[in-house]
Amino acid sequence: MAAPRIALLDYGMGNLRSIEKAIERVGAQADRTYHPERVRAADGLVLPGVGAFPKAMSEVRARGFDRLLSERLAAGVPVLGICLGMQLLFERSSELGGGEGLGVLAGEVRPLEAGGLKVPQIGWNAVGWRRPSAITAQLPQPCAFYHVHSFAPAPADPEAIVGIATYGAEFVSVVARENVFGVQFHPEKSGPDGLALLAGFARVCGRAAAGARGDGRLGAVAPAA
Repeated sequence: MAAPRIALLDYGMGNLRSIEKAIERVGAQADRTYHPERVRAADGLVLPGVGAFPKAMSEVRARGFDRLLSERLAAGVPVLGICLGMQLLFERSSELGGGEGLGVLAGEVRPLEAGGLKVPQIGWNAVGWRRPSAITAQLPQPCAFYHVHSFAPAPADPEAIVGIATYGAEFVSVVARENVFGVQFHPEKSGPDGLALLAGFARVCGRAAAGARGDGRLGAVAPAA
């Protein structure tokens, strides 16, 4: 199987170079781009993000990535949201007065209920798996990843929840629904286990490109109703 080509969506708010290098380390081809045709030619997409939700969504829409993501997801192309990119996949966020997201996953993004702990959470935190997923199949239970965030998603569908971590209170750290995946942490900063997760995503992209559907449940996802 040829190495899958994974497009990193460049909208000006993400640590793209680190993610690019990590994807290349797991044997995939990384294409950092904002060109629609290069996005359409990719076997998988990564939506990164660092910063504030409303500003990020403004930049995503300005580049037409909202429509492009919807198109590629409907075509069965795997998508991975990382950190703020994961949050953008949901319907809305309360950050900075609130804003509408991509609506790929049902639910909203809320402030961490840290119980007096310092916010943002910055550092390693163990994630416990609630159900299997194609991108976490090679990882231990639990598994520590590097988090940097003040908000976290609250999925409306419990079946979308793959991994939970605790910082004062429990929060959702990994989600998956058919061909869309999201992680609240930074896999590119999370050592061998972060690379293993990215390798899992690359395998999903390779299988999708070959006409398979991963673990038998992977298929095209429609926006949340």
